[in-house]
Amino acid sequence: MLQVANLNQYYGGSHILRGLSFDVCPGEITCLLGRNGVGKTTLLKCLMGLIPAKSGDIRWQGAVINNRKPHQRVQAGIAYVPQGREIFPRLTVEENLLMGLARFHGAAAKSVPDEIYQLFPVLHEMRARRGGDLSGGQQQQLAIGRALACRPQLLILDEPTEGIQPSVIKEIGAVIRQLAQRGDMAILLVEQFYDFAAELADRYLVMSRGEIVLRGAGANMDADGVRGLVAI
Repeated sequence: MLQVANLNQYYGGSHILRGLSFDVCPGEITCLLGRNGVGKTTLLKCLMGLIPAKSGDIRWQGAVINNRKPHQRVQAGIAYVPQGREIFPRLTVEENLLMGLARFHGAAAKSVPDEIYQLFPVLHEMRARRGGDLSGGQQQQLAIGRALACRPQLLILDEPTEGIQPSVIKEIGAVIRQLAQRGDMAILLVEQFYDFAAELADRYLVMSRGEIVLRGAGANMDADGVRGLVAI
């Protein structure tokens, strides 16, 4: 569904992404791991068109999308939940979710799909509460729910467990697995929390200094020594 071939990016004279190549398939969770500063978030911004790729191809469903703007990539079926969540703190939970719908469906979006509230019951309970009044874990659930409102075929998550209590991490993990098991969505998960990634990954990629240095099946992460490569 998503194919990245020989992707390169620079900041000034620094070579940040070095010839990255990988693909992401529907029905699978691909986990991208690596220590801070190796280029993970830069890669995601390139995938979303927030920064241009210097060279290489990003293909979505067979078509090169390097020149497409971020909103065009969203409309094509790619959703991105950035690090830090970036919800609208003064809007209610329901209004935040409707904003996600409006970006995709336009002003015609009047109600939140029941599926979002089924995946995250707490959002239904708190739909009239302002986003800024939610806990960090609830805000993360809201950010994921808002991304899912546009019915993406690829969901990109940038460190969804950061700063979140263990009980909510489990709930988010269960939702991610449920979405993948439907078979029609690909998930690219960037994560530093090794145990969370190892529990979910169908396939893994390890980045170091802008390169993918190891890849394989999620079931083999322990045997492949991935923990030692990503431990801080």
